[in-house]
Amino acid sequence: MSSRPLQSLPPEPSLGAARDEDADDDVAIQDPSGGPGHGARSVWLSVALFALTFVSTTYVGAQSLGENAPLWGGLRYSVPLMSILLSHELGHYIAARVHRVPASPPFFVPMPFPPLGTMGAVILMRGRIARRNALLDIGAAGPLAGMAVALPVLIYGIATSPVGPLPEHTGYLIEGRSILYLLLLRVLKGPIPDGYDILLSPTAFAGWAGLLVTMINLIPAVQLDGGHVAYALFGERQERYSRRVRGALLPVAIVVSLFYGLEAYVGGARGELLLNGFAPGAHWLLWWLLLRMMVKRGRPEHPRTDDAVLSPRRRVVAWATLALFVVLFMPAWLRQVPPS
Repeated sequence: MSSRPLQSLPPEPSLGAARDEDADDDVAIQDPSGGPGHGARSVWLSVALFALTFVSTTYVGAQSLGENAPLWGGLRYSVPLMSILLSHELGHYIAARVHRVPASPPFFVPMPFPPLGTMGAVILMRGRIARRNALLDIGAAGPLAGMAVALPVLIYGIATSPVGPLPEHTGYLIEGRSILYLLLLRVLKGPIPDGYDILLSPTAFAGWAGLLVTMINLIPAVQLDGGHVAYALFGERQERYSRRVRGALLPVAIVVSLFYGLEAYVGGARGELLLNGFAPGAHWLLWWLLLRMMVKRGRPEHPRTDDAVLSPRRRVVAWATLALFVVLFMPAWLRQVPPS
């Protein structure tokens, strides 16, 4: 259970939109301007934004501890969260450099408001990735690298977080529960009695946020990380699959809102409490709108590659990465439970 206010999470893209041009080397097209900035100005901007985001996440982490908590107390949240996000972005960046794809350093976006304290980060690429092996490596490297840090953070956080009674006369927030998250809870905490729940520490919440960010990036549509992985695996068939995934987000939003909203209504919630009951579906509605905006009319949802070759080992990685989206899927990200 989390003490953070309920709030929609903004987009956290990890790869910039690619330009649909003819290839002039084995992997990607060099932009006529010389590609994304690798100069000192870009590096210093990246460092400055990282520092500001570290401060904003530390501030949000301290807020979660109470009004009088010292700022340094937020380090228990900001250090693990920034480690997860940085690992994610460096996974993309290193894979891009290995395949000689021009890429900028990661640019973090500070946002000193709950629930996360950041809008994530972005790496800019000004070239079409022309080989499927490279596309798979770059698309999957970020989520897999982020999960390599998020999992031990979450395991430690859950193991050191107490289980306590739920409030009886006040509302509370509950974090989204994916298959993987529920499995870790079961293994580390055993059966939790009715009326009780885990009270996430700042470190545990950072690990949970890492799962959430990874899930969002792995939506197998357009040019999200999951879209890159799916295109590398399915090729031009992904155009059809991407449209279906995008279209499915709207009914998912409606079903989630109705499920929790009607539950709140039956429980006696009215007015603002009832609106809060219907709120969880708004996250998926937001992403339905964002993905629609990412698609340019008359253009494919993902730039074409110049080959149809994906090595056998990479096919295994691709399927495992898409399966990761399934085990990380959270119907409701954060929801407010009205007082009983």
